Amino acid sequence: MTMKIFLIGLPGSGKTTIGKVLAKAMNTSFVDLDKEIEKEEGMTPSEIFAVKKEDYFRKVESAELKRLCQTSSHFVMATGGGTPCFFDNLEVINRSGVSIFLDVTAREVTERMLKTDLAKRPLLAKSSSDEVKDRIEFLRSSRISFYKQAHIIIDGDQISVNEIIRLINLKKGTLT
Repeated sequence: MTMKIFLIGLPGSGKTTIGKVLAKAMNTSFVDLDKEIEKEEGMTPSEIFAVKKEDYFRKVESAELKRLCQTSSHFVMATGGGTPCFFDNLEVINRSGVSIFLDVTAREVTERMLKTDLAKRPLLAKSSSDEVKDRIEFLRSSRISFYKQAHIIIDGDQISVNEIIRLINLKKGTLT
């Protein structure tokens, strides 16, 4: 069975950071969906949002996700925070591999976001600290119903790669 692992969750929940470590621990490749879109489009997600708008980005994102899911490659993928919430992306993810929701609190995500370059975060660019907090809370409440459909939900602000691997191995036995 081809093993594809999809990390989903809010921006700043650790999908990329954990994904890289998890891929290394599992001796497989790491895929950052936003970076794949950037390669295809020649623009960062932030630039696409600014120039071509979110609707265009979401269509490209969905097409790229489906393309990657159709490959025979094993990988750990960091999806964009909104990826599972548009079109049939969540269905595609859950059918193609194991989805893992990194359920980090809105407070922790806000703290992490305020330490990064918000200009690189299309939904948070040009936001004040209070606006970032409000936006993260809004994103969480509007997306949680999608995220909670993941095969594995990992709660908490401190997430262990070893625990993720253990849960993946348990989940593999139940997938057909």
